[in-house]
Amino acid sequence: MPSFFVLALTASACGPSDEFEEAICPEEGTDLTYENFGKTFMDRHCQYCHGSWVEERRGAPGAYTFDDHDSIIDQAEHIYNRSAGDNTSMPPGPDDPDVEERDMLAEWLACGAP
Repeated sequence: MPSFFVLALTASACGPSDEFEEAICPEEGTDLTYENFGKTFMDRHCQYCHGSWVEERRGAPGAYTFDDHDSIIDQAEHIYNRSAGDNTSMPPGPDDPDVEERDMLAEWLACGAP
């Protein structure tokens, strides 16, 4: 049993946390920024439902709009808990972000979405 516990701890330290409150920015920080990652990710995977200008939001609540950097920072916990790392409930669809993109999203948000 103890070896399983060590393995579980090691595995959890290697990847992003499932919960935003437990997310840790890498010690060296991140090279990911809104300009080189966040905007493109959100435009590609989120804005078709979460843009304030979208007429058919496909059930996305109006409170969750990600129009700009500030609105993303304000909703960082929600975005993380639904879309980052192993959290895959959003976006719903066939063109979901791959594992690498979701891990990058987790890192970017955990580091404060610079």
